Amino acid sequence: MFKWIVRIVIAAAVLIGLVYGGILLWTKVINPPEKSLSTDDLSAVLAASTTSVATETSVAPPPTDAPAGVDGTWTATDESTLGYRVKEVLGGVDTEGVGRTNAVTGSLTIAGATVTAAEFTVDVASISSDSSRRDGQFNGRIMDTATYPTADFVLTAPIELGAIPADGEQITVDATGDLTLRGTTNQVTFPLTAEYANGRIGVFGNISVTFADYGIPNPSNGFAVTGDDGLLEFVLVFAR
Repeated sequence: MFKWIVRIVIAAAVLIGLVYGGILLWTKVINPPEKSLSTDDLSAVLAASTTSVATETSVAPPPTDAPAGVDGTWTATDESTLGYRVKEVLGGVDTEGVGRTNAVTGSLTIAGATVTAAEFTVDVASISSDSSRRDGQFNGRIMDTATYPTADFVLTAPIELGAIPADGEQITVDATGDLTLRGTTNQVTFPLTAEYANGRIGVFGNISVTFADYGIPNPSNGFAVTGDDGLLEFVLVFAR
């Protein structure tokens, strides 16, 4: 009897080790989460957008010598990226759940060296990750996209830039506005990095989101365990 107990314990330990090792291999080597968006992504997408336009239309890119003519309204393009990042523990392995979408609409308005208005809307149901199971939970129990199909941000205070940055230069300012997730609106203030390059305006930022503040159920389930907050991250590209 004792030998059988020992064998069962050993077998269970081996099985647990195999499962843990498999999860570790999957999350760290085979399918690691996408890296956080950064100011490098901001510069890269502004550079890439010019190359794409020039290739597709066979015309010269917009003039880049001076950003003096930035006054007016700029519209978000499908080169924009927005998504979430949530720390997860899967079977004892620390990782992150990441979802992204390019379905962002909106605009910003500039007068002189001041951003006087800005707003954007995201099609929440279009946000996808590397897991259909996670996406199902996200669209259903967590974000209830059938009831709340969009998330929105509206600038509520002008952003003073000081000066329009030179082509390719990045500046960081604070932005304050109303963020609406799952039908609940809260005021948020967060750092925003902006860059003017090749006839485009790009902005990078991330906003910490405490789930309870927006009535979002904790994403944890029987297999994945998360904390009480996550990160909304974005790189938005505007053209006119």
